[in-house]
Amino acid sequence: MDRFVCIHGHFYQPPRENPWLEEVELQDSAYPYHDWNERITAECYAPNAASRLLDDEGLIREIVSNYEKTSFNFGPTLLSWMERHAPATLAAIVEADKRSQKRFSGHGSAIAQTYNHIIAPLANSRDKRTQVLWGVADFVKRFGRRPEGMWLAETAVDVETLDFMAEQGIAFTVLAPQQAARVRAVGENLWHDVSGGRIDPTRPYLQRLPSGRSIALFFYDGPVSRAVAFEGILKQGERFAERLMSGFNDSRPWAQLMHIAADGETYGHHHKHGEMALSYALEYIERTGSARLTNYAEYLERFPPEMEVEVFENTAWSCAHGVERWRSDCGCTTGGLPGWNQKWRAPLRQALDWLRDRLGEVFERESGGLLRDCWAARDAYIAVVLDRNEATIGAFLTEHGVGDVVGDRRIKALKLLEMARQSMLMFTSCGWFFDDLSRIETTQVMRYACRAMQLASDVGGKDFEPEFLDRVSAAVSNVPENGDGREVYDRFVRPAKIDLHTVGAHFAMSSLFEEYAQRDSLYCYSVEVEDYQGFVAGRSKLAVGRVRIASTIVEESEIISFGVLHLGDQNLTASVRRYQGEVAYKEMLHDLSGAFSRADFADTIRSLDKHFQEERCSVKLLFQDEQRRILDEILDATLSQVEASYRRMFDDHAPLMRFLLDSGVPMPRALRLAAEFVVNIELRRLLEIDELDEPSLDRMIGAARDYALELDKPALSFASQRAIERRAFAFLDKPDNFSLLRDCDRILAVAERMPFDASLWTTQNVFYTLLRTHYPQQQARGDEASQKWTHKFREMCTRLRIRVG
Repeated sequence: MDRFVCIHGHFYQPPRENPWLEEVELQDSAYPYHDWNERITAECYAPNAASRLLDDEGLIREIVSNYEKTSFNFGPTLLSWMERHAPATLAAIVEADKRSQKRFSGHGSAIAQTYNHIIAPLANSRDKRTQVLWGVADFVKRFGRRPEGMWLAETAVDVETLDFMAEQGIAFTVLAPQQAARVRAVGENLWHDVSGGRIDPTRPYLQRLPSGRSIALFFYDGPVSRAVAFEGILKQGERFAERLMSGFNDSRPWAQLMHIAADGETYGHHHKHGEMALSYALEYIERTGSARLTNYAEYLERFPPEMEVEVFENTAWSCAHGVERWRSDCGCTTGGLPGWNQKWRAPLRQALDWLRDRLGEVFERESGGLLRDCWAARDAYIAVVLDRNEATIGAFLTEHGVGDVVGDRRIKALKLLEMARQSMLMFTSCGWFFDDLSRIETTQVMRYACRAMQLASDVGGKDFEPEFLDRVSAAVSNVPENGDGREVYDRFVRPAKIDLHTVGAHFAMSSLFEEYAQRDSLYCYSVEVEDYQGFVAGRSKLAVGRVRIASTIVEESEIISFGVLHLGDQNLTASVRRYQGEVAYKEMLHDLSGAFSRADFADTIRSLDKHFQEERCSVKLLFQDEQRRILDEILDATLSQVEASYRRMFDDHAPLMRFLLDSGVPMPRALRLAAEFVVNIELRRLLEIDELDEPSLDRMIGAARDYALELDKPALSFASQRAIERRAFAFLDKPDNFSLLRDCDRILAVAERMPFDASLWTTQNVFYTLLRTHYPQQQARGDEASQKWTHKFREMCTRLRIRVG
């Protein structure tokens, strides 16, 4: 067969971790999910690992992994998040790569990516090299093999970066057609101009490099790739397959490769059910024999380049002006409002370039006597980033350190290396891609800069923040109230900045609402409780104690003493300071406990001010997730009173509401609000409890329907989905238990009566797995109990739209 098809997905999300906590905090815009990584995993990354193929009746006839049959790359920072929060999805992706090796002549479909999505042509040589090395190391850890290909962020290309890739054994990368300048046959002298996207995309090309190395380049089919991303051809899988086939031409005398590239999120997140269209198209191509599916590495081995190419350097797939989208007001935008501009891009880039160079000077100067070769150490530091434990850090410092790097020397070395890591993260491309300086992606890169500057100051470098702010103040937001870069920094960056005292204050306040172990953790900090004294007087609480807070990243630690007073509701006051010794600590404990025991709260606060000279902390200082959890707990008592009032109103006036409904009279707003509040909160509660209360659920469903109440459908749909999944997983754990199967049947029946849809995706996966594994065993037994089980199981599969037999 001389026709081959390869579909590449670039799966990536901007890193969203708080640089001081190393975790993604709550993002309300992703509701009902915790954050956008979680939401897009549910909408795209997981569905592509278990995509549905439907029969003519719309029933699931097969569940397949798209990753196994396509080419793909995942951003390393996204995979790091998946490792912690979506391990099953990550495992499915890795397993699909292993299966693809069997399918494609030993060549896996996963390829690597430069580490944190920097625009390589705008980086200095050191950062380009480190980005390639870190991308390779991350890939090896995730997939257990060396990568054959590597994706460049935004396909932004320059020859130097390609050379660094080839140096690491990278055989190929994928570019946009407009990035090719000229081509010639291998061994010939005459070049042919292919600018303007006129390169033939159906074959590989050889790019020769200054070092004498070379790398293969694939230029994807531009029109079909754009159609997939923007023209709606994913609405029908067969149409998608036919459009792919349109890229072939019988006049070409070589084995043609029809290949496209698009953001992986296209398949399921940007286009709902896009992953199913992809699955159908892949199966259709195989079933009809239209072409053979392949990946880049397999095709390259079978058909080495017969043509050479030279690329246009400093170009990318998402900017018509080279790489100006990441440093100037070139006109490329994602929309924005009329009159907006992107003049802020240039001063932001210039400020960060300046900061990178100053941090590099600090890195070189302060690492003297600590690290043999600081830049070689940074290249190797990815081993620590990927596996932070005593053995890895010890081995790293033994190899790269000068003498015994222990104690304060070890802390300083780790701070320098973290500073170097943050100085790369602050160039993540998303900071410039969108339309305003105050967007979350741009403030995120400034947060990385802030963390890097904090570490630079800690290790003896100059405080670069004042000059950085002078420089970034030349960047002006399109949103008038956000002002310039200095104001954006003060509003959205500086409040995130924390130190060990901040962590201590967070522990102190949160300790009143949850119980900590003597040795516990808070994000990337360890907490060791040395003393803790709690006091209660009615609704008021006082806690006094001391804890050792240590960063698990840079290993810096400090003993912090604290006092925290809660007078009810949001009236929470905490003070922290460095531990001053036992005498001072006991005096503080005596004064605070004495005043509190007399219920003299004013004197308690005066004692806090006396013993803690630093500014008092409020609930606003809490880390975002914990702040929301504690505020919910504080609000719980108030909401309980509100709920009780609304519930009485709802119950007392139910006959009147029914009369108004039957009479066609609009319900008064007060009664409607009461009914909506009660029904929403009661439905949520009934779905979250373990025991299924069908009568109560049906009563609430009926009230919502009869009174045409407005429901919080996203939250209730999510709660319903989780209620079904809990029972499905219980059944998966004990598949012979008929009562658990019946529980699944009951909750699904209730869900079908709900006035909103609940996602059955995970539950379908469970039953599909059991259909292929446990169902044949039950069917083979043939006894009465097995017949009863198989009958109910088939009923459930019908409800879940899964074909049996």
